[in-house]
Amino acid sequence: MPVPLLDLKRQYAPLREEIREVLDRVCDSQRFILGPEVEAFEREAARALGVTHAVGVSSGTDALLVSMMALGIGPGDEVILPVFTFFATAGAVARLGATPVFADIDARDFCLDASAVEAQMSARTRAVVPVHLFGQAADMGALGDVTGEVPVIEDCAQAWGAAYNGSGAGGIGTTGAFSFFPSKNLGGFGDGGLVTTNDAGLAERLRQLRMHGQSGVYEHETVGGNFRLDAIQAAVLRVKLPHVNGWIERRRANAARYGRLFAEAGLTEIVGLPEVVEGRGHTFNQYVVRVPKRDELRAFLAGHGIGAAVYYPLPLHLQPCFASLGGHKGDFPIAEAASREVLALPVFPELTPAEQEEVVGRIAEFYRG
Repeated sequence: MPVPLLDLKRQYAPLREEIREVLDRVCDSQRFILGPEVEAFEREAARALGVTHAVGVSSGTDALLVSMMALGIGPGDEVILPVFTFFATAGAVARLGATPVFADIDARDFCLDASAVEAQMSARTRAVVPVHLFGQAADMGALGDVTGEVPVIEDCAQAWGAAYNGSGAGGIGTTGAFSFFPSKNLGGFGDGGLVTTNDAGLAERLRQLRMHGQSGVYEHETVGGNFRLDAIQAAVLRVKLPHVNGWIERRRANAARYGRLFAEAGLTEIVGLPEVVEGRGHTFNQYVVRVPKRDELRAFLAGHGIGAAVYYPLPLHLQPCFASLGGHKGDFPIAEAASREVLALPVFPELTPAEQEEVVGRIAEFYRG
């Protein structure tokens, strides 16, 4: 039985007519950039996330970038971030001429390790970017103890609906940066993003920066960028937003079922299951296991039509574009071990129990013959 890593058609089917209606609404309005759809989505998103301000932007990457611009980060500044994350977390720093400073992760949750951050803090540290990886919040309490007054930009690209001790991701730090890439727990019909903050002044600056720094008609107090959210994306996200909590609960149920199936198959000594840390609100944007012979297993699963993916095969300090920073193999042993062992399995909300049994059965076949 083939099992896709993700099947967005299953999500779309029951929403098809409603989505087509809102697309027609936008087309009939002929207002495609910002406007009332975006404003309504911003209000609804802020309410759902428990934050005061939500600013729609063009992508999760741009959410990070404009957050850093709003904080005045530039040449000579350092930004500490996990060495094990999607490239955009570091790319946004480098694009502003600042220096990404890498720190290792916690082996339990793949998130930024507070003690590693403390070791990298300097007089030039202008921000710290914890990534709530795979849908589980980083240890924001420990990080807060280390960062003090240094701004914290939460990378929430994979963490809509996650929380830290009851506080929603995106509302704990100085800003939160969300992505609506189609594969996310809340995904659009293309690129889109959101910046959250509880600081009214910062929110106003973010809105100005997403419009080329425009303060009035053809008046620019600063240089910003074209970071605007399209109305079509906002309209689609408004349809999906009331469903996302239910989808997350189904992801959690699928994760729990995997745990039972792996235990029943006697594989828990071989397959390292994701650790759900208490108080972190894991949403399972990805279900990531740690396995020996990872690449061979992935190829075996692909041969049986089962989707699996590696997030991420190369830590940032070993990326060619960051070679000038002087990173070497062995500098970040926890992240490097993760990059060799992690494998994401299908966990999307519409995944069936039979499909999960197929995934676990094939993994058992690989390791036990």
